[in-house]
Amino acid sequence: MKPIRVVLVDDQSLFRAGIRMMIDSQADLEVVGEAANGREALDVVRAARPDVVLMDIRMPVMDGLEATAELLTDAAPPRVVMLTTFDLDEAAARAIRGGASGFLLKDADPDFLLAAIRTVHAGSQVIAASATRDLFAHVTDAATRPVPVEYQQLTEREREIFALAARGLSNAEIAGREYLSEATVKTHISRILAKLSLRDRVQLVVFAFDHGLA
Repeated sequence: MKPIRVVLVDDQSLFRAGIRMMIDSQADLEVVGEAANGREALDVVRAARPDVVLMDIRMPVMDGLEATAELLTDAAPPRVVMLTTFDLDEAAARAIRGGASGFLLKDADPDFLLAAIRTVHAGSQVIAASATRDLFAHVTDAATRPVPVEYQQLTEREREIFALAARGLSNAEIAGREYLSEATVKTHISRILAKLSLRDRVQLVVFAFDHGLA
């Protein structure tokens, strides 16, 4: 099996070196490129064609938001996970709304960061569950936004599952809490995403906070 190809984008060379050592120590992961700003990232990513990009939000020349937005217009874009040392803020929410596959703080546990890379590569999304509310609550004026008609289509059970997913609970955690099988929870999530025209669980979280549903 080919290793998951990763590009690191961060203006701090010591941080990149540490993350590279950690990733390259894993048999199923491989760093195939680095960049110190968003402009460099565009060239590196398009040349290396990685599976996953770890993208710092704040960098000189071109920040991670602009670089991510441009990369995601490519025909076959990589999965992008945003990184920052700052508290959760509007920039992170904007990146996720723009198509990024998740958000992590740079001081995340190493095992969690490695797991996040694998999770994103597999097609899922990552947001530090404990930070979900802080990420969106202060950038949302939910009181002035009506609940969309699409939400009214959800059954009572789907709304319960929706609320738990919006709080960052995994399928396994929801299953244990609601006495359901993980397969049943997965089915509920799929139906919820379809009814709300959402791409994934990350967009579900954004939707919930945008409309005061979490």
